[in-house]
Amino acid sequence: MATQGTEGTGDTGEFSLPRSRQANERLHAMIPGGAHTYAKGDDQYPEDLAPVISHGSGAHVWDIDGNRYIEYGSGLRSVSLGHAHARVIEAVRGELDRGSNFVRPSFVEVEAAERFLATVPTAEMVKFAKNGSDVTTAAIRLARAVTGRRRVAICGDQPFFSTDDWFIGTTPMSTGIPAATTELTVAFPYGDLAATEELLTRYQDEVACLILEPATHTEPPPGYLAGLRELADRHGCVLIFDEMITGLRWSEAGAQGLYGVVPDLSTFGKALGNGFAVSALAGRRELMERGGLRDSRDRVFLLSTTHGAETHSLAAAMAVLTTYVEEGITARLHALGERLAAGVRDAAAGMGVGDHLVVRGRASNLVFATLDENRQPSQPYRTLFLRLLLAGGVLAPSFVVSSALTEADIDHTVDAVAQACAVYRKALDAADPTPWLTGRPVKPVFRRLA
Repeated sequence: MATQGTEGTGDTGEFSLPRSRQANERLHAMIPGGAHTYAKGDDQYPEDLAPVISHGSGAHVWDIDGNRYIEYGSGLRSVSLGHAHARVIEAVRGELDRGSNFVRPSFVEVEAAERFLATVPTAEMVKFAKNGSDVTTAAIRLARAVTGRRRVAICGDQPFFSTDDWFIGTTPMSTGIPAATTELTVAFPYGDLAATEELLTRYQDEVACLILEPATHTEPPPGYLAGLRELADRHGCVLIFDEMITGLRWSEAGAQGLYGVVPDLSTFGKALGNGFAVSALAGRRELMERGGLRDSRDRVFLLSTTHGAETHSLAAAMAVLTTYVEEGITARLHALGERLAAGVRDAAAGMGVGDHLVVRGRASNLVFATLDENRQPSQPYRTLFLRLLLAGGVLAPSFVVSSALTEADIDHTVDAVAQACAVYRKALDAADPTPWLTGRPVKPVFRRLA
């Protein structure tokens, strides 16, 4: 299928998006990168095949060329209930006519904090903001304040923690960031307690915190998170769980609720607002009060954002939390992901590319790897696969599911994957995917040159 519900193009037929291509040119003329998030850039898609979205409903989106797609990874994993979810929209509409921001806290802030802490009982206090970077950087600042130490230890195997200098300075896009800032950030490997202890010993009494996603495309090794908790306690540093992705998708209470290991601080976002801008810093009262008005020590500028308590976003978060708990959304995400993963693996194996198109991750957070004839990660093969999925009516930079997907959506996706894998096999046999690319390969987000 060229797009869902239209005629097919075959494995080398033309699939074009003329209006999207023109809109992308207009975007680049006014917006650096052509998008407000690098991960949404048109360099992440086959050349001239980056759809510009008109609207979405449930698990489907429409581009301005009139094509409809089944969408995965919606809003960079933020729209886990599907677009324009009725319960969330109703909650937001209920606040819009009441005003969105005031010179004093609104009662919605009381209700949202109570709802969050009831859902994530491992936390004792919470403060809301807009972006994940707001709260991860606040956690770093707080950790430095309470420990009196400067160094930050990040999990070096994980792709993203913040747009702020303490993290971006460690990436290939470090231009503009002082080396003195970057030198204060050190890295430890995921799953390796011995290496982490060696790092903490090397920088004895210098490391303010350990920050990591508690799980990603692999489950934590047995005892690993509890071991980190013990290391942090023994070395006097703060343990921070970045739950931007794992929050709600692993369990309603996040990965900390699933694995039973309580961090000192944790950060939430993405699924929390189902696309509305809201994030949260949560943690132990003893630490969080350092940014409050009831502590006698030097004050910490923890979080102070004009729009952090915008009422309609907090209403959205409350509706999301209620929906997850009452409707068992996390379990549904897992069930849908398991069905999708099984289907994709069967389709890939059936077309002889089971060792080259590899599905990874927890069922609620699936990603895929595209490997070349030598089983090495390949951007050209990723380009081929994305192009054929788009032509089949599937927009899938990942296979991260939303609860709005139906079994029919999954089945259609698997059919599109099977058709793409048939071409993938031809490219592997030719040891050259170039004839099927129709342009430059997709590019990694973090790279030194554009």
